[in-house]
Order: sequence, then C-alpha cells, then structure tokens
Amino acid sequence: MRRVKRLDEGVRLRVEDEDDLWVLSKICRRGSSVGMLSHRRDSTTGTKEDGRAKSAERKPMWILLDAHETAFQSFTDNLRVHGVIKEAKIDVGSHHTHIVSPGDEVEISREGGLERSDLDLIAEAISSGTKAKAGLIVVESDEILVFEVTSRGIRDVSQFSMRGGGKRVNDPSSVRSAFFDEVAKEVGLVFNDEMPLVICGPGMAREKFEKSLRDSGSKNTITNAPTSIGGRSAANEVLSEGAADTVLGEHVLVKEIRAIEEALRRVSVDGAVTYGISLISDAASQGAVESLIIDASMIREGDDDSKGRWERICQEVKSSRGEVIQCSVDHDSGQQLLGLGGAIALLRWKLDH
Repeated sequence: MRRVKRLDEGVRLRVEDEDDLWVLSKICRRGSSVGMLSHRRDSTTGTKEDGRAKSAERKPMWILLDAHETAFQSFTDNLRVHGVIKEAKIDVGSHHTHIVSPGDEVEISREGGLERSDLDLIAEAISSGTKAKAGLIVVESDEILVFEVTSRGIRDVSQFSMRGGGKRVNDPSSVRSAFFDEVAKEVGLVFNDEMPLVICGPGMAREKFEKSLRDSGSKNTITNAPTSIGGRSAANEVLSEGAADTVLGEHVLVKEIRAIEEALRRVSVDGAVTYGISLISDAASQGAVESLIIDASMIREGDDDSKGRWERICQEVKSSRGEVIQCSVDHDSGQQLLGLGGAIALLRWKLDH
C-alpha cells in the first residue's frame, strides 16, 4: 500500500496487492466516505424503448460514497464497498458499489478524521507493503501441500497425493521421484522465480523435492526447514518456531502467530497473561500490558460501547509504550485467538485477579 496524499479528514491510498484489500475492508466501514474513479450508466445517453433506457453509456467519473457495508473474501483480488452516492456528476442519492482492486486509488475519510486504530493499520500496511510473499511447501514421501504465505493469512494453493505410494511396484523410489518431478513442474507454474520458497516436513523427502525443483529449472530462493510433524501442522510449526526466519521473519503474519503462541504458552503455565475485556482493561490502566493481540474486527464491529471501550484500551496500551497487534483470523492461530474471545494481552508482570 502507498499513501498518495493526506486529506483534512482522511487519506488517499494506492492499492498495491491483495493484502491491502484486507486492510481497506476494515477501514471502509459504515460511517466512512469512500471515493474512487468508478463507472456509472448515464441513462440520458441511451435511446428509450418501452420507457426504458437502452444501450446507455457507462461513463467514468469520480464517485464519493457514504459507505454502508463491505464485502470481502480473504485471498481474492477485489473488495466491494456498497453505499449511497454523496458526490458525483449524476445520480447523487442513488446506491452504488465500488469494486476496489490492486492498482486503484481510493480516498477514505470520516467526519472528525480517521480513528487512531485505522491510522495504525494503514501505517503498518505501508511499511510492510514491499515485503515479498512466500511459498510454503510441506513435503512428505507420498503427499505435498502447497500454501502461499501473505501478510494476513495462509492460502491453500494445491494438494498433491501419490496414490498407492508406490508400494505395489518393484521400484517405489522411481515412482516417488516421478511424483516429485511432476509436482515440481506444477509448483514452478504457481510461483514465479522471485517468490522465496520454504520447503518443510519431517524426514528427508523435502531434500529430494528441493532437488526436483532445481532440476526443473527453479531459480527461487529456497529455505529447507525440518519439522517434527507433517500436514498443515508443519506449516504452523515453521511459522511459529522460526525455522525459516531468513525468509519469513519479517512477515506481519509471523509476528501475529508468534505473539498468539506465546500468549497460549503463558496461559498453559499460569504466566503473565490475561484475556477478557474487563481484565485486559484493568491491566492496561496499570500500564501492565506489553502487547495486546486483538482481532482487528473487534475494534470496528459490534455495539458502540464495546468498540469505544476497545479503542480506549488500545490507546492506553500505546500510551504506556505497549504494542497493539491488530490480527487477521485467517490462519489457525487466529482461530485460537477467537476461541479466547478475540483478544489476549501479554503482560509485563503477573497480576492478581
């Protein structure tokens, strides 16, 4: 994401990739004004047949919406912002939907200015916007899982399975080699040469698959990381335990997952951690919160009292030099965070409750 200019009560942004759409989906909520170059059918330009406009021309124009709702599915390439037209050449007061995609420029503002949590989310997106995504490949002897790691989640790309595992032929190793070679070619089609790759999994199959990738012509930067388990759990292990920090260490997603995992560890040993809005609020008022990990939606959705209370807690944490991590829940650790109520705080010292 790139900031094009500051506005009196907002900001103009350029969307650079799909991760930015997740950020915009949190900010372009009810009460926001969202402007962008869009298209609107001008009924005055068409001929009329049976009282209806026919072949009316769709004209490009700058349209400012009073946003009512957004529709966004993670790992897709567009965000839909629906609302009522506030400013445009025609049809003021009519309903319209902006379809925001990478490459678009969008102006977002709110009466009185954007809230601090929104500005923080934008600043984080701008600072991390140049960081490469990565491919994550979990390799076992008869199954390969392919994921894409983005700033906000893990996307399932493909799953390959060697039916029968080569057990019924005289030379199962040749069957496995052919399987690896075939999957390597498919992976080469999914990830371009600039995409860093992490190959992980238990055993030595990952080493053989890396050779297949190189033999297929792959020029990617490859990190090979052993794990204690296979399947999707191997992907989570790599992200949480730092086995591939040379590639993934600076990802926003890795930061989120490690913070949640540390919080869960402290819960298991009755350590310096707390969750629940009342207990977190009490800890924040004492300056005891080192890091607040919170589902980004909780600051923006629900009743006004709850949103306002979470916003105040976030500002208390930041004023005491704590950190607020606004999380996506599009990964396994994010789902665990939801199971704890959507927010958990790492504390500087243990509090008696």
